[in-house]
Amino acid sequence: MIDQGKGKFHDLRMQNRKLLDITGVQNVESFDSEEFLLQTELGHLTIRGQNLHIKNLSLEEGLLSIEGQVHSLIYLNPGSQAKNKSLLGKLFK
Repeated sequence: MIDQGKGKFHDLRMQNRKLLDITGVQNVESFDSEEFLLQTELGHLTIRGQNLHIKNLSLEEGLLSIEGQVHSLIYLNPGSQAKNKSLLGKLFK
């Protein structure tokens, strides 16, 4: 079973692969129209797609809304560093 940690909360809600609401966002490490790299309460999350853009962001509340065509959501293994992003990029492009 995956240990989600005490007091940590992270939730995703996607509507028709065009609107993604995320809670538990600690930081937006990088983003462009094809890829977002986020630090969430439960680890790094990479979101890939087309015409991606921020609809709403509140790091104080840990909320992020993304609009665009979502193709994939990829979590890095717990304890992995964001530098592993380049390896994932090679595997999934």
